Amino acid sequence: MDEKCIEINGLTKKYGDHVAVDNLTLSINKGEIFGLLGPNGAGKSTTILSLLGLTALDHGSVQVCGIDATRYPLEVKKKVGYLPEDVGFYNEYTGLQNLLYIARLNDIPIEQAKEDATKVLTDVGLEEAMDNKVGSYSRGMRQRLGLADVLIKNPEVIILDEPTLGLDPEGVKKFLQLIVRLSRKKGITVLFSSHHLHQIQQVCDRVGIFVKGKLLAKGEISSLAAQLFSENAFTLELGISAMSQSLNEPPLTINALTHKIKGLKEVEQLDVKENHLVVGSQKDISIALSKLIVESGYGLSYLSKKEYGLDDIYHQYFQVESNS
Repeated sequence: MDEKCIEINGLTKKYGDHVAVDNLTLSINKGEIFGLLGPNGAGKSTTILSLLGLTALDHGSVQVCGIDATRYPLEVKKKVGYLPEDVGFYNEYTGLQNLLYIARLNDIPIEQAKEDATKVLTDVGLEEAMDNKVGSYSRGMRQRLGLADVLIKNPEVIILDEPTLGLDPEGVKKFLQLIVRLSRKKGITVLFSSHHLHQIQQVCDRVGIFVKGKLLAKGEISSLAAQLFSENAFTLELGISAMSQSLNEPPLTINALTHKIKGLKEVEQLDVKENHLVVGSQKDISIALSKLIVESGYGLSYLSKKEYGLDDIYHQYFQVESNS
């Protein structure tokens, strides 16, 4: 059984009449990279504040590494590193000096701090710039220094709140690769909050979709597709053609073939336009469908499977929410 690192049960937080988080229940496994996906105002930041023990709850409970975040916030902060979208540093200090200052704030002995800081700066790719003043750092370098700032206290959990804002595409790619590498290497649990679909898709083991304070769905992207597109989680597009006349029996008529396809219990939808078929089903039936078509006297000129990505899932959830 997977060991739970973060457990949220029935979390509700209101600001006046506004419900920022509505009865959230969520668990995240140790060593997992979990993506919290949603637009601005969806409740992601309020959830993060709750995990850090920085806001009182109206209802529910939050545990991080087995510690009640509301009752023992200081104990939680010893276990958790938090990287916001914009990290403040002393620009006149070098990267190393900034990191040593943070180490002192975390009661790390100076000799250990020097050793750990040098190692962490190397881990995030700043070994050649550690003696440069932070005022000369690029946006990407500052974010990597922010990650080093988080790692210096050897956290069990890292919370990233829109950490790639302002980075160019190459900077985003390198930062995401760094997150995955460090999480796998050190066994760190990562909560990645963002509204960028493709970034979440690239790095996260599981995803939770947040809309208007509610967690509408969670799981692997494939399971989210199955939850959302329940009537046609899989869509196959096929081109059929008549086989050679050397067959012992002529092929079935198109009407007879479509009747047989509809007879497959997994098929929920079938559209036919001349020799082009679109089949919606509850599961992947490409093998069974191909066999049926060939046995019916037809050949396959092409077969393609619709892959539901996070774009489809994300926008469909917004559509469902707006229509509810």
